[in-house]
Amino acid sequence: MQRSHAVEYAVNDNTGNSGGGVRFRNDIGVDYSLQTLGSATDFIWRTFQQNNPADRKDVQKVTLFIENGNGVAFAVNNEIHVNANYLGSYSGDVKREFTGVIYHEMTHIWQWNGNGQTPGGLIEGIADFVRLKANYNPSHWVQPGQGDRWDQGYDVTARFLDYCNSLRNGFVAELNKKMRTGYSANYFVDLLGKTVDQLWSDYKAKYGN
Repeated sequence: MQRSHAVEYAVNDNTGNSGGGVRFRNDIGVDYSLQTLGSATDFIWRTFQQNNPADRKDVQKVTLFIENGNGVAFAVNNEIHVNANYLGSYSGDVKREFTGVIYHEMTHIWQWNGNGQTPGGLIEGIADFVRLKANYNPSHWVQPGQGDRWDQGYDVTARFLDYCNSLRNGFVAELNKKMRTGYSANYFVDLLGKTVDQLWSDYKAKYGN
């Protein structure tokens, strides 16, 4: 257990003797995981400009489960589940990749989702935006200006949000704050003076795409 700003963190390793479990224990470990859960939370609060506890979600405890599952990871009910099989088969710097995954999933724990109204692509894009700003984005991500739609999600939307944030520093923090109670595409107009479709056009034009 580890505490940070009254948030409690725990790690449950349910992998047994699987190859991914062995790699988790050898290359990452519980201590580093606890440290990363805390540093991710602090980074997210800073990124979202949530200096006051009243601005944040009321989360008392976050538990990380390392398990033999499918996919990469998911967050649900203040839990982060990471697939050890993914870690076991990852060919690059697994500790860095794990850290990036934790920053993404921890963002889901803390971000506002407009009472369920925010588009899924924007939710995932904000999580990857946090990962990008923390410099844990992997090399296979799209480059700035790539992608088909602003709400395509993940790296595509993260790069677009980074562009929007360059137009108004703190844009993503303000957007997240607005989504505490609901969602409207007009939030982009409120904050940047242009529709999201116009911003996407400007973004594509800037990078010649």
